[in-house]
Amino acid sequence: MDTQRAQEIIDSPTMINVSYNGIPVYIKEVNNNMATVFPLDEMDNVQEVDVEGLIEGK
Repeated sequence: MDTQRAQEIIDSPTMINVSYNGIPVYIKEVNNNMATVFPLDEMDNVQEVDVEGLIEGK
């Protein structure tokens, strides 16, 4: 995924499925090529990851 698409997902009024290493995540913010994310089932586990590792689901 690229930074622009990640920002579009953040700004979307609907939930768009995104995963990182096979784990469903919520994108909190994007800064340069890094995204602040957390697993949907572990909201306290905030991580900074490379945007290119994010995969948009269907």
